[in-house]
Amino acid sequence: MRYRVQVETSLDLSLADTAREINSVLADPRGWTAGGQAFQLVSSEPAELTVQVASPGTVDATCGAAGLDTQGEVNCSVGSVVVVNLKRWMLGSPQFDGSLHDYRALIINHEVGHRLGHGHETCPGEQRPAPVMMQQIKGLHGCTANAWPYDSDGVYISGPPTA
Repeated sequence: MRYRVQVETSLDLSLADTAREINSVLADPRGWTAGGQAFQLVSSEPAELTVQVASPGTVDATCGAAGLDTQGEVNCSVGSVVVVNLKRWMLGSPQFDGSLHDYRALIINHEVGHRLGHGHETCPGEQRPAPVMMQQIKGLHGCTANAWPYDSDGVYISGPPTA
């Protein structure tokens, strides 16, 4: 999947550094590549996916146009665009007790997972890793924070689909 990275022009965020970090997430062996998906970072069209880091207002407008209410707080996936909220990119989430880099990995893996056709999942059990498709920002519900779709043995970390 050819993808590109954009950073909203008004943000004080390096496009090169952001693209490098996103590329490292998408290339990680615990990421979607473990399930057979390949990613190629490109600098221009054509691209099948755009990952855009944007201000909360831009996220609300973009996601809102698709009927999603992000309340200035969360990210979304709309068509071929993954919209990452700058607030979450910079601050992480109080529900996620890992590093900021790992939380960024969760954001990318969760929203790209939607683009790949994955729906939301719930916690599979007490003290088990939260599926990357679980909305961890809304609480862990007994699971432990996790940023990756696959474990180090290449096993998909799943939970029951949400109702």
